[in-house]
Amino acid sequence: MFYLRGCGRWVAASFTKQQFPLVRLSSDSAAPRTPHFDVIVIGGGHAGTEAATAAARCGSRTLLLTHRVDTIGQMSCNPSFGGIGKGHLMREVDALDGLCSRICDQSGVHYKVLNRRKGPAVWGLRAQIDRKLYKQNMQKEILNTPLLTVQEGAVEDLILTEPEPEHTGKCRVSGVVLVDGSTVYAESVILTTGTFLRGMIVIGLEMHPAGRLGDQPSIGLAQTLEKLGFVVGRLKTGTPPRIAKDSINFSILNKQTPDNPSVPFSFTNETVWIKPEDQLPCYLTHTNPRVDEIVLKNLHLNSHVKETTRGPRYCPSIESKVLRFPNRLHQVWLEPEGMDSDLIYPQGLSMTLPTELQEKMITCIRGLEKAKVIQPGYGVQYDYLDPRQITPSLETHLVQRLFFAGQINGTTGYEEAAAQGVIAGINASLRVSRKPPFVVSRTEGYIGVLIDDLTTLGTSEPYRMFTSRVEFRLSLRPDNADIRLTLRGYKDAGCVSQRRYERACWMKSSLEEGISVLKSIEFSSSKWKNLIPEVSISTSRSLPVRALDVLKYEEVDMDSLAKAVPEPLKKYTKCRELAERLKIEATYESVLFHQLQEIKGVQQDEALQLPKDIDYLTIRDVSLSHEVREKLHFSRPQTIGAASRIPGVTPAAIINLLRFVKTTQQRQATMNESPKTDQCLRNADRLQERQL
Repeated sequence: MFYLRGCGRWVAASFTKQQFPLVRLSSDSAAPRTPHFDVIVIGGGHAGTEAATAAARCGSRTLLLTHRVDTIGQMSCNPSFGGIGKGHLMREVDALDGLCSRICDQSGVHYKVLNRRKGPAVWGLRAQIDRKLYKQNMQKEILNTPLLTVQEGAVEDLILTEPEPEHTGKCRVSGVVLVDGSTVYAESVILTTGTFLRGMIVIGLEMHPAGRLGDQPSIGLAQTLEKLGFVVGRLKTGTPPRIAKDSINFSILNKQTPDNPSVPFSFTNETVWIKPEDQLPCYLTHTNPRVDEIVLKNLHLNSHVKETTRGPRYCPSIESKVLRFPNRLHQVWLEPEGMDSDLIYPQGLSMTLPTELQEKMITCIRGLEKAKVIQPGYGVQYDYLDPRQITPSLETHLVQRLFFAGQINGTTGYEEAAAQGVIAGINASLRVSRKPPFVVSRTEGYIGVLIDDLTTLGTSEPYRMFTSRVEFRLSLRPDNADIRLTLRGYKDAGCVSQRRYERACWMKSSLEEGISVLKSIEFSSSKWKNLIPEVSISTSRSLPVRALDVLKYEEVDMDSLAKAVPEPLKKYTKCRELAERLKIEATYESVLFHQLQEIKGVQQDEALQLPKDIDYLTIRDVSLSHEVREKLHFSRPQTIGAASRIPGVTPAAIINLLRFVKTTQQRQATMNESPKTDQCLRNADRLQERQL
């Protein structure tokens, strides 16, 4: 017996373990429809919490099903959020009113911006997080979200009905079956199962079923998905051992202090909950040849490394690093797990050797000679579903109203999971109300790049976000995520609060006004030199220089400009964030003009929609090779732009598709005499000329 909280009241429920048939089909008149929700989210990890709260913010009655309520918000691996590329995702999740950024601002113990030596477009906001605080704050938020009910229970199966004729898919999901045989019905279902689908934990040669240390895997649901025809793959990841804090000699290690001032993740926060002087430091040490020797001599005792299952390329185990990069020293960051925690997380030492060998390896490292291992590192192998089987809204091609988010799509990392979760939650809710999907394109955000990469390219290894994956990173910066997504999230999805929307509108208008004022102020270069002596401007310039151009110099900020020209610039220094963002806008002004032209070209490609019901394997009106037909049939791109990014789809095939789209739209135009279709035809003609 346990208690669950939803919509302001406590409800009692009990569950027993029983076995039931795998796939259940029902008609609209079959079985009672109680309890019934708009959206069901399966899994209470980082994707699941964002999905559930996003659906609830959109106005859907939502049920979050999780194995244990007390594990909601649990950070299963590293005690940190953000980083290069990942910090961008967090800012975008926050722009859509997601949770993780606000919770991190309430739970961090060490805040730092990475990549400061480069421009602000690629700065990476990062924080060490107090595990206990994060879990407490997340659970408080989840259990007090209006329209959201939380229930403990394991899902064994999906309830399937006849498909909607106006949408593609072999069937439609209409609910779930729990392990005790009880059923819960819903209009949309989101799977955020993490590493639980047939999860297996590995330490040395020992293997036992688990989705996470101490939690049982999901077997029945994995079998259901496989029987439905989903292409299933296998991935692996791992986590380092945990070390007793008082057994480490920090005095001989390199110390890293947090930033002062700390930069918050959320646009709604001016600062974080803790002062810089009260934050905890991190420490750096390195591996050595003795570590390599232990790894190489004991490969026969490590089944995780010998497996053909693909592991993370960009966060590999120490065994993989030794094999891939021999005779190198590897960084090991010693990170605190919380303000009152006695544990240290050795970032960079993920391993799956037998426990006694892990202890031996740890004590070979400088500063860890007397270290005590409290919990051994372990590997996890799990099922994932090829993400080319989902649309950009994260709804599956095979089953209508079924959405996937998180590691089930082949990604790795809390931030990637949270980003998918918020998009899945929004679209599951929009699907209930029969509204158009909310899709973020590659030109609008890192979230768009993440989802487009997954749905068009797929992945054979755990996918991680980097700034290098993004074509328009000068436009898609951490500082302007609210301008890019908050306004859309409010108008198109209804997932953003009025307060956040009004703040984003104020910031947008303030930036536009500030830039206009800076452009209007012009002096000679010699006068600017007199007003701001530290600026390295050439006094030989004959033409007047705008204040916006002066702000581009590294040694100039809004404060120094306002001192030189108090009126009308002084008011733009009262808000620190506004002043900093004006500086960034000035820095990128000239290059952004050219990038915006490129973005318009890509958006034209994305505007050319492919018919949703097209059968690539049998269609005769377009000349395509058998290989291209198979790739298009599997990925089912929604636009010409998405089709062009699928590996193996040739430029000739794209031109033939363009001709097909043109012919189809001409037929439609003849039938409907729609002026909008004529515009699409003109766009198709221009794109065809450019492609040719």
